Amino acid sequence: MEMLEKIRKAYTEYVLENGKQPTSVFQFAKKLKLTEADFYTHYTSFDAIEADVWLAFFTDAKATVDADETYQSYSVREKLLAFYYTWIELLKAQRSFVVYSYGRLRAESKGQGLRGMTPKAPVLNAFKDEFFDFARDLLAEGRESKEVEPRPFITDRYPNALWGQTLYLLDFWVRDVSKNFEKTDSAIEKSVNTTFDLIGRSPLDTLFDFAKFMYQNK
Repeated sequence: MEMLEKIRKAYTEYVLENGKQPTSVFQFAKKLKLTEADFYTHYTSFDAIEADVWLAFFTDAKATVDADETYQSYSVREKLLAFYYTWIELLKAQRSFVVYSYGRLRAESKGQGLRGMTPKAPVLNAFKDEFFDFARDLLAEGRESKEVEPRPFITDRYPNALWGQTLYLLDFWVRDVSKNFEKTDSAIEKSVNTTFDLIGRSPLDTLFDFAKFMYQNK
C-alpha cells in the first residue's frame, strides 16, 4: 500500500509540474528507484494510476461517511447529500489535480457526455463501478423505506441517473468560482432534492394505482 501511495503521489506531482503525463515508464520508475518491472507489478500504465486516484477519492469519501455514527440514522436522501458534501471536500484537497485530470479526460472524450462536457473515459470506470454498487445499495434501502418508488422499465435506470448527477456535480464544481464553492453546495442540495422528488412517490403513482385498481375490479 505504501508503494502504491508513493507512485500515486509522484504521478500527481509530475502531471501538475509538467501539465501532462510522463512519456516514459522507465524514466518515471527510475526516479522512484524502481525497475520498470517493479512498476508494472503495481500499475499497467499511467492511466491506471490516474484511475486509482479517482477511485480513492470515492472510497475515502464513502469510508468517511460510513464511519460517522449519525450517518447510519440518516434517510437515503440525507445519506446521498452527506456523501456528495464529503466527496467534494476531499476533492478540494487536490483540486489542482482534479482540474487537470478532468480537463484531460473531457478533451479526450471530445466533449461527449452530460451537457456535452462530462467525460466518458476508461479512467473513470473503476470509480463508476464502485459508485454504481453504492447507488444500488442506497436505492434498495430507499425502496424499503418507501423513499424510492419502484416503477416498471425505469427503476433499473436509477443508478445511471445518480451517476449522471455525480458527473454533473463534478463538472459544476470544477467550473465553480464562487467563494468557498458555495454554489456547488447549493447545486448538491438542489440536485439531490430534485432527484428524490422524481424517484419518490408522487400523485401520478397514486393515480396509476387507482387506475390499476379500477381496471382489475371492473
